[in-house]
Amino acid sequence: MPHVLVRPLDLTDDPTAAAVHRVGRAAYAVEAALIGFDGIPALRESVDEMRERPLHWIGAVAPDGAIAGFLAWEDAEDGGVCVDRLCVDPAWFRRGIASLLCARIPAGRPVTVTTGAANAPAVALYERLGFLRGEDFEPVPGLRMASFSRNPAPWAPPNR
Repeated sequence: MPHVLVRPLDLTDDPTAAAVHRVGRAAYAVEAALIGFDGIPALRESVDEMRERPLHWIGAVAPDGAIAGFLAWEDAEDGGVCVDRLCVDPAWFRRGIASLLCARIPAGRPVTVTTGAANAPAVALYERLGFLRGEDFEPVPGLRMASFSRNPAPWAPPNR
């Protein structure tokens, strides 16, 4: 596991927002190639549009200040967490960054997430992290998405 610090990201800070935008575009370009669909909305989103989203943002930040990856989620009306985006800079692929970020999803709440059904690395990640695959769906012709959910672990009294 690389030495990174997971911390909240302040997208009102211009350099932070620019770095998050760059990492997101690079990560989504890889996903677009994997799933054969380049119409992923985040690929066309401006920095200002990204900032306007009512999301909670955390990032994995390297010692030199570079953002290795980020996770953004919104609070669902039912009290759950809906992961909006999980992106890792391609230079940081396969180093545990996505798993590290997912470990910081707010605990004790149901979680939902979607990804391109043909995005094998993301599908494997969510399955490895205990998410259950739901129905695949096609929001637009030619784009098959996989849905995942994870319920919080039931509380158990400590062993004595």
